[in-house]
Amino acid sequence: MKKVILDLATTLDGFIEGPHGEIDWCIMDDDMDFDGFLLGIDTIFYGRVSYDAWENYQPEEHAHPEEQEFWKKIHSKNKLVFSSEKRVDERATFIHSDIAEKVAEIKKQGGKDIWLYGGAGLIRTFIQHNLIDVYRISVHPIALGSGKPLFEDLKERLNLKLIKTNVFKSGVVQLIYTPE
Repeated sequence: MKKVILDLATTLDGFIEGPHGEIDWCIMDDDMDFDGFLLGIDTIFYGRVSYDAWENYQPEEHAHPEEQEFWKKIHSKNKLVFSSEKRVDERATFIHSDIAEKVAEIKKQGGKDIWLYGGAGLIRTFIQHNLIDVYRISVHPIALGSGKPLFEDLKERLNLKLIKTNVFKSGVVQLIYTPE
């Protein structure tokens, strides 16, 4: 069965973006093997705002070839957008109701795992409905003091079991958990 993997960056003080939506603090090291992660997924779950912001993103024309290839890989994935907005889009399937039921159906389909990209509202919904199978949290060596927290409005404790830790040359520490 496919797994839903929340893979995201957070600051040392627990924010997934700064107070004005900034993510300029995110580090991408070549030893992070993000390509390996992308090879293990065939689907990306987006919230509508994140989808609108990133689905059509193209690096600048003179960007490094590795960055261009990175975005080609992301854009090649099957995209599902969770939104109250009913919309038809040839690049994605929009889901507007019965989230837990739809996710269960998708997980039963063949293929590779699913990247829960976000945004924050969708991540919060998935946490509240226990729809995340793996938490891959990359903690960056920076504290912002304010911003959008990863674990916002938890209704109850979220008990996780650490299954792996990766330390990268930049000082980023990736913590991989499964729910208990």
